[in-house]
Order: sequence, then C-alpha cells, then structure tokens
Amino acid sequence: MKIKPYQYYLFDSDGTLLDTAELIFQSFLYTCEKYGDFTIERPRVIADIGQPLVRQIQLYLGQLPDNDLKSILDDFRDYQLSIYQDHLSVFPGVEETLRQLKNRGKKLAVVTSRKLDTTEIYLKVSRLFDFFDVIISPESTIDHKPHPAPAFKALEMLNGNGQDALFIGDAYFDIECGQQAGIDTALVSWSQNDPNSIQPAPTYIIQQMSDLLD
Repeated sequence: MKIKPYQYYLFDSDGTLLDTAELIFQSFLYTCEKYGDFTIERPRVIADIGQPLVRQIQLYLGQLPDNDLKSILDDFRDYQLSIYQDHLSVFPGVEETLRQLKNRGKKLAVVTSRKLDTTEIYLKVSRLFDFFDVIISPESTIDHKPHPAPAFKALEMLNGNGQDALFIGDAYFDIECGQQAGIDTALVSWSQNDPNSIQPAPTYIIQQMSDLLD
C-alpha cells in the first residue's frame, strides 16, 4: 500500500526507532529477581512494552507504597543506564529516513512512554535527537498511551492537525493513541507484536522505515 505524504510525523521510540527490547527485558529481569524474588519471562515483558514504566512495574510487583515504588524505579533506571550501551541500537533505515523527511520540511515528534531523561540520552547517543522538533514523554500529559492525549499534545506543540499527521509505532498502544486522536497510523513490521493481532488495525503496515518516503 502506497503511503501518502504527511506534514507531521509522530514516532514512538522504543521498538520503532530504537531497538531496546533486550535492554528493557534485562532491566525487568533484574528488577523482578531483586524485588519480587521471581524470574520474569521475556515474552511477557515484550508484550507489555509501550506502557509507562510505573504501570509495568506494578503489573509485575503489584501495588506498592510510594516510597518503595520510587526506590524501585530509581534502581531500575540506574541499572538500565549501566547496561544500555550493550543493548541499544537503531533500526535499519531510521536515520536516513528521518534526515530525508527533515530535508523535505516535515515536522517530526517523538511520542513515547519512556521518561524524558532516558529518552533524550538514548536519542542523543543514537544520533537521532536533532531530527525532532518535539518530544512528548509521560511528563508531558496526565493521561498516557493508548489515551489520545500524548498525540494531541504533540500536534499542539507542532501547530499541526490530525488530518495531515501520521503516527508510527510498534504496538497497540501507539495505534490506539493515534486513532483516537483522529490520526492515520502505521505499524512497523519489525514490531515484537504480530501485526495481524493488532486491533484496531493500523492504516498502514510498513516493511522498512524508508516506506515513509514513497
């Protein structure tokens, strides 16, 4: 399916631009063994990627007192920052596609469930940070993906409109967020999720990032 040109492109980061699946799994493996005394399985973690970290921690460890939750979150982030250089990479074609979109005058945003601090670190290390006009992280909105609030916030900051925007992601949370905001959506085929299982169905399924340039 040919993808029409848009003016505004909203990208999820983890699993879409950046291959962080192993990084995220290793971080949850460490956290669940240390604080839950159990070994979590990789497929379970991968299936839950796309949710805010707090929600995912609570899925595995249950509701926790605020002080305990903060300590665990801090430890999770510290551990991830200690290992990310061994497990972080950019998916093929991402950097060149972003460069060409910018050269064509397009406006680009990241809309992620990852906290702003590590999002900025990973994008800078991966040489992607400067392509983006806006970064929307969990600190940006009260409600989070799959709620449409993050997409609306990105469009607001880009001075854009949903009719001329495309949301690109790798999970249900991205597709639902975009569709609820009235935005066309594209699911990447390198998703850890089966594209045929994603409901609601995306507008497009792209085989490589350069498909956005057609």
